[in-house]
This record gives sequence, structure tokens and C-alpha cells, in this order.
Amino acid sequence: MRLKKMIAAAWVVVIVFASVPMAAEEPKPDPNRAWPVQVDEHVAKVKKEIKLIDMEAFKKIADNKGDAIIIDAREPEEFTSGRVPGAVNIPRGLAEFKIWKALAGFPDKTNTALKIYVYCKIGGRAVLTTKALQDVGFTNVTAVDMKLADWVKANYPIER
Repeated sequence: MRLKKMIAAAWVVVIVFASVPMAAEEPKPDPNRAWPVQVDEHVAKVKKEIKLIDMEAFKKIADNKGDAIIIDAREPEEFTSGRVPGAVNIPRGLAEFKIWKALAGFPDKTNTALKIYVYCKIGGRAVLTTKALQDVGFTNVTAVDMKLADWVKANYPIER
């Protein structure tokens, strides 16, 4: 009889613990990443709010940009190491402030409809810079969805 009570008590414990939701296991950080996955999720969300082009479409624009502006959103030391020909360096963290001097006609006749294409090293800063420029009134800004290393690998021109 005593064994039956112990078995019944054990089953009660099992049933109680089985019905308690277990805490979700925290994702383990990837030691090869420089930022958490939330950053990539944010960039993916912003991508849905902006215009994007791929590297091949951008190559055609870079070859014949007309009055468009190409912005390299990397830091100055990255920019000086090599860039798409004709690009202007406006780092991502300063885009809303530095864009104005890059445009002809500021402050009197700023053309916020001017075609602007933004690229960076792997694409994230280009996306966030594009959104930031849209947020301050630019209406024709496009992010280039590419890795600069792929541009180099394709033997597309680099200016130093």
C-alpha cells in the first residue's frame, strides 16, 4: 500500500511539473557576430519601408549617374580605403546633418526629390541611412542591397 501511495505521489509531481510552462531557452550569442540578432531584425523591418535595388541595377546607375548622388554610408577611414567612383562620404550616424552640404543649392533651393543611392559595406547602414533621409524629407532615396566585397569581386571599379 505504501508503494502505491509513493507512485501516486510521484505521478502528481510529474503531472504538476508537466503542466508548468518551461521558460524559453535564450538564444546563445554567436561569437562571430558583432551585434545581436535584434539589429538584423530591425534592418529587415526597415527594408520593407524603403526602396531597394540590387548590385547589378546599381552598377548601371554608377556607370551613368547623371545628376544622382551616390552616398557611401561607411566611416571616413573605410571610405578612403576604396569606394564606388563618384561616391560622397556621409557616414550613417551623420546622414541627416551632412546631406545638406552635399546637395547643390542648400539652403535656398534644396532639391529633396533628387535621386540618391546609398550603399555601405554589407547593406545595413545603407538601409538605415536611406530611412533616415526619408524621415527628414527626401523623397527619392534608394538603398543598394549589396556587399561591397561582391562589387570588388565582380571587378567593378573602385576609386581610392
